[in-house]
Amino acid sequence: MLKKLRSLFGVTSQKPSDASAFILLDQVPPKEISVDGHNPFPIANHLTSHHGLPVMDWVPVQSWVDAIASEELQAQAWTAAEQAWLLHFRAALGAKYQLMQSGTAALLSPLDKNVAVATLEYMNRTLRRITTVLEGVAEVAPRGLDLLIVFEDDERYYDYVSHYYPDAGEFAFSGGMFIDAGCGHFVTVQADLRSVEPVIVHEMTHACLSHLPLPLWLNEGLAVNTEQRLTGKPGCIYTPQQMRVKHLAFWGESEIREFWSGDSFARTDDGNLLSYDLARIIVEQVAKDWSQFKNFVLAADWHDAGAAAAVEYLGISLGDIVSSLLEKPNSSGWEPPVRPMENIDSASARSPIRCAGATWPDAMHRH
Repeated sequence: MLKKLRSLFGVTSQKPSDASAFILLDQVPPKEISVDGHNPFPIANHLTSHHGLPVMDWVPVQSWVDAIASEELQAQAWTAAEQAWLLHFRAALGAKYQLMQSGTAALLSPLDKNVAVATLEYMNRTLRRITTVLEGVAEVAPRGLDLLIVFEDDERYYDYVSHYYPDAGEFAFSGGMFIDAGCGHFVTVQADLRSVEPVIVHEMTHACLSHLPLPLWLNEGLAVNTEQRLTGKPGCIYTPQQMRVKHLAFWGESEIREFWSGDSFARTDDGNLLSYDLARIIVEQVAKDWSQFKNFVLAADWHDAGAAAAVEYLGISLGDIVSSLLEKPNSSGWEPPVRPMENIDSASARSPIRCAGATWPDAMHRH
């Protein structure tokens, strides 16, 4: 069984990691946290209970951290807040759960130690692989851990994630998700541990690109391609021929303007699926010369969807690229419009929850 689980997370038969690299966090959940020379933060005062599980209000945490002058101490303070929250979470879940940390990853779970170690190794290895695959583009975030909470059963999992869904209505079942509500973290169920892998890769990629002012289509195209490359999982239940038919039937000048602005990624029809897939295809095609593509990514800006950078570094307009891929005659209507500064929030808005195998979009088996 252990051999199967090690294979599941890509752990080889090489010498295992030094046990000292894996820290078991078993302290009593703190009422306050502090860093050298700064006022303590009463973290317990900012926790609320949802079905008996602690939900943190991260806004005051962020304000406390921002008031610290030193970037190094800011990083320490944020990590201390993450660890404190997870210690409260562990206490709420019960004695079966352990909190372990290794490198930039932290895991709260009921998993056997060997499986927990393998999971942490997978998370740290994934981060290293992303920075290798996206060499010169991806950067590890200066602060914060990659957090994964593994629930023992579906009931506790849905107890927790229901906090992030509307009070009314139904929500889709999922095998794992990324919750981005102040402090990003992954959640899944023990029986579905592998299903969260694509979400981990996808969202870690976004985190590694967060220092760049990328248009949404480029950000998602990089994340989807990296996800597929590192997990080896197919991106769509439709055949390439079926997807081609869908693309040719859907995209017109009006729809492509939504794509460049990012609005089409929030559609509730096939436009959602097709937006992610078109982003994937464009990035796949223009990234073949990595040096050239890297310069394009570093210069791309959401204000014009990367149009100026494409002309300068790729030697072609974005309208020419997409109209060629979609077998349409090019015209000015296929080019991205330049957007004013005040539109940044609506153009780049993303849901606080991104799921594996459920809502992002269903046909693509990702968030």
